[in-house]
Amino acid sequence: MVKGLLGKKLNMGSTYDSHNRWSPITNVLIEPNLVVQVKEIDKDGYKAAQIGVGKEKHPTKSLIGHFKKATVLDAPKFLKEVPFDGELSLGQEIKVSDVFKKGEFVDVVGTSKGKGFAGVVKRHGFAGGPRTHGQSDRERAPGSIGAATTPGRVLKGTRMAGHMGFSKVTARGLEIIEIDNESSILKIKGSIPGPSNSVVLIKKSSKRKKDYHEPEAPTVPFIKQSDGTTQESKEEISNKPVGTNKEPELTADKVGKSEED
Repeated sequence: MVKGLLGKKLNMGSTYDSHNRWSPITNVLIEPNLVVQVKEIDKDGYKAAQIGVGKEKHPTKSLIGHFKKATVLDAPKFLKEVPFDGELSLGQEIKVSDVFKKGEFVDVVGTSKGKGFAGVVKRHGFAGGPRTHGQSDRERAPGSIGAATTPGRVLKGTRMAGHMGFSKVTARGLEIIEIDNESSILKIKGSIPGPSNSVVLIKKSSKRKKDYHEPEAPTVPFIKQSDGTTQESKEEISNKPVGTNKEPELTADKVGKSEED
């Protein structure tokens, strides 16, 4: 079976996980993915499956011929190659329940939101220049971008103002909270890149779950004193039965022993 599917990001919400902890979730609609092409090692040099989703309104003749080989009537709008195990047939429909299961970790690949042209403060988190001593026009300036004679140029990779966003982003190790097979909606913990109604690639992650340990609460609350020592809280002391805070009474045997000592 394939190790990834194409889906459409819907919206965000919140729910409780298996440990009754509140967590944000992202709803992703997984429409049936069609197997358009199967890459083989002997023929293509690697093993992968080309899957498609959606419907192209005006496909080209070359695409129509490509999809006819897989007996796909409606030309998919989005195509992606993913690795797979086992055997696949052309035109096969793959549903979300065939690939993913609840509690599994996935990696989500999408295109981040485009922010247009942005300065260094917004794009890279620069602190800006001083706000006083006459520097009224340097609040959001990048500052020095190079040295003097050596090297005498601006080095490649220098963080500067420019186009922000609209780039390929991968969110790794996100947990699947719930799978709604009736509506084919995948509920993923956390946020994923891209705006609503954008197409994302969801693939299996190599990360594993960590053991969850319930936080241990102290049986008796303590209050730290100024000298560094601890004392039982006032509530616990007030709830004790009368006489428990008194010193132990000395009996005749104990008195005699103390005088002999």
